[in-house]
Amino acid sequence: MLSARSLFQEIIDNDDSFQLFCSIAASGEAQGGWENARIAALVPESMRELAPKITRHGADEDKHGRIFNALLKKRGLEPVPVPPETDYTMLLERRGIGLTHDKLRRDEPLTEHDIVVYLSHSRVTEQRAADQMDMLVKHFADHPEVGRAIKMICNDEDNHLAYCHEELLRLARAGHGRTIQRTLRESALAEIEVYRDVSLAVMDHMGRILRWPRPKRAALALGIRGMYAFERLGGWRRMVDLRMPQRRNALGGPAEPAPVF
Repeated sequence: MLSARSLFQEIIDNDDSFQLFCSIAASGEAQGGWENARIAALVPESMRELAPKITRHGADEDKHGRIFNALLKKRGLEPVPVPPETDYTMLLERRGIGLTHDKLRRDEPLTEHDIVVYLSHSRVTEQRAADQMDMLVKHFADHPEVGRAIKMICNDEDNHLAYCHEELLRLARAGHGRTIQRTLRESALAEIEVYRDVSLAVMDHMGRILRWPRPKRAALALGIRGMYAFERLGGWRRMVDLRMPQRRNALGGPAEPAPVF
């Protein structure tokens, strides 16, 4: 029987598939760390109070990248190049979602609109990250090799999601509501397509590494497309609603270290 637990167990039990999985995850987290650091440096003066929280967000992402690289090192493995078709962050950028790397490389202050776009995009992608980490914690919280890592990352992703909700609600009250609503919808509809394509690409690579039989690979592809159909028909709406989180000021302090790694 195919299940998230059994599939992930296969991936972490094999050095080659584990190496690819951690490399993809570490690369994505490192990109997120760089992006948030640049955004924090370029925040407009009218929104400077957000800079420490954006910096904290970036520091958390950098920490997650180090954790995944540490998991590789503990097995005596090195990171491998990330196949471009599995690069979630860059594929989103190509779809016009979020702030482009070209803009972030310039030493020009961002606008208030840019920050609204950044937070709206983050609210969508952090929902995906939080959902994925919740699933991993559900099945692997007690795993001797990856359990502590995924629990730490899961807690951070919940903080990131809470931060996005709280700040977007504040900006909506300040008059940015229509922009936020429109950007959230555009981001969510693009994200579910990118997530489908990346999921298909990752499973294709894993299938070849683990030598999955053709019927198993076909069933997985069908499941991924089925999930996309569900999200396209309305499941995407969970990624755009805004509600005041229980965790208030979730990124109000320094990033928590990960000394165990």
